[in-house]
Amino acid sequence: MSQQEDVFKKIVSHCKEYGFVFPSSEIYDGLGAVYDYGQLGVELKNNIKSYWWQGMVLLHENIVGLDSAIFMHPTIWKASGHVDAFNDPLIDNRDSKKRYRADVLIEEQLAKYDEKIEKEVAKARKRFGDSFDEEKYRATSANVLEHVAKRDALHERYKAAMNANDLDELKQIILDEGIVCPISGTRNWTDVRQFNLMFSTEMGSTADGNMKVYLRPETAQGIFVNYLNVQKTGRMKIPFGIAQIGKAFRNEIVARQFIFRMREFEQMEMQFFVRPGSELEWFAKWKETRMQWHQALGFGAQNYRFHDHDKLAHYANAATDIEFLMPFGFKEVEGIHSRTNFDLSQHEKYSGKSIKYFDPELNESYTPYVIETSIGVDRMFLSVMCASYKEEVLEGGETRVVLSLPPALAPVKLAILPLVKKDGLPEKAHEIYKELRFHFNCQYDEKDSIGKRYRRQDAIGTPYCITVDHETLNDNCVTLRNRDTMQQERIAIADLDKTIADKVNLSSLLKKLK
Repeated sequence: MSQQEDVFKKIVSHCKEYGFVFPSSEIYDGLGAVYDYGQLGVELKNNIKSYWWQGMVLLHENIVGLDSAIFMHPTIWKASGHVDAFNDPLIDNRDSKKRYRADVLIEEQLAKYDEKIEKEVAKARKRFGDSFDEEKYRATSANVLEHVAKRDALHERYKAAMNANDLDELKQIILDEGIVCPISGTRNWTDVRQFNLMFSTEMGSTADGNMKVYLRPETAQGIFVNYLNVQKTGRMKIPFGIAQIGKAFRNEIVARQFIFRMREFEQMEMQFFVRPGSELEWFAKWKETRMQWHQALGFGAQNYRFHDHDKLAHYANAATDIEFLMPFGFKEVEGIHSRTNFDLSQHEKYSGKSIKYFDPELNESYTPYVIETSIGVDRMFLSVMCASYKEEVLEGGETRVVLSLPPALAPVKLAILPLVKKDGLPEKAHEIYKELRFHFNCQYDEKDSIGKRYRRQDAIGTPYCITVDHETLNDNCVTLRNRDTMQQERIAIADLDKTIADKVNLSSLLKKLK
């Protein structure tokens, strides 16, 4: 196991041990790729959502919020293309009873040809040493040319089959290439079937009158079908945006990497409506704005990058992902897309109603273009946990596990600890707790030695601890300990609120955003 895999395993178990994330329905042996957020996880998750919401709605006078329903009229999903095109091609192995994505099996086969080519080149490099002419070798070696021809032929067949949505041809490719099931080692494959990733259910009270409805696979469509309602009632002028946080559902076959890919997840999406022709300029602006939001957390600019899409969705004219360096590599946490006027035009066509925007400055009506920023709350949560988890060796050889969470996101801002459980110290500590809990999330803890209590707070990411000691009763001061530096200072109880609030409130993060 690589060191990074080892770190990731530790983060997953840390999430469970300290009440951040639990496997869902665990007493019934769990449910695949579904998770519950524990008492600390829900606080961190809510803080991430607040940071996003306030960064969007509070700081932009032309962005407002929305909360649309999970159930929507089924024709919406027909218009958006999800009913016909939101599919994965799946194939089963009859011996192992395991299900695979046909496209992934073929892509893995293509990768094997690439590996064979690289092996041939590496062998030749070793044989010829300094005099090796790699370009010439690749152009003349019979073995290399044979592998290249096979790979290119497979790639052409695969591309044609995918573009034509030819499921029989996908199966034939798997058979012709001799691709076996990784578990059973056999080629006993079923036909390839299209599997729609949307969950469906019935709405209505009688068997005859039931309507098939879907659990939404994204939150964006709720914004599109409401954009004119919001525009008119809010008297919004283009350009303007609508932000929404909500649950979405996808019946992922290959769900993995803890909360990175789940079947029930939460999205934070903002659709920004602009004049046609100005969309690429706005796309560039939103790329910069969103990257700044991520980097304000202080995890290091080197851990983020843009990944522009090679293959654009049929409705997009520009698309990029913001990727964050997880223990398992750079992975997408946010997508920024220029969706043109595809969605609004489709809803106009399918509903038969005009949803054009009248632009008073141009004195004309048009279908706005849209820039989308879409971020997974759960992926964001995971990136924050991965960036914050540290194992530190202290002087004297002792180690501590610390979550260096940005203070504004930390579930608990302040732990209030009486030095001992007697002499009136718990009463004084409770008094402070009762006063400060109106300002931020505090925790009172009197169990175990003070050292163990500090460690426990470090492990859950609490930025500050205060210790109430015998001196406190005389001078009304406490010892304030900083999580990251472990340094302690004496501070008056009367100054606690201001000193800590300045550092832990969301405004401290928001002020970093232009």
